[in-house]
Amino acid sequence: MRVANRDGGEGGEQAMHVGRCPICRKPASGGYRPFCSKRCADVDLARWLGGTYAIPVVEEDGAENREDGTPDPDRDA
Repeated sequence: MRVANRDGGEGGEQAMHVGRCPICRKPASGGYRPFCSKRCADVDLARWLGGTYAIPVVEEDGAENREDGTPDPDRDA
């Protein structure tokens, strides 16, 4: 299998980097990349849905509305 390098030139098999599964560290599988299997993909999804992974949010001062856009009745005006 021949693949193109980032610079556009052709490379051999060693030019194709196979990443590691972020869950179990086995080589990633093409069908489930970046994971090695459906199981590891499902484990990752469950972690996102369960709140294990979270993106931190910084509240801005002066945020007067709730997420749905309506005024927050608990906030002093």
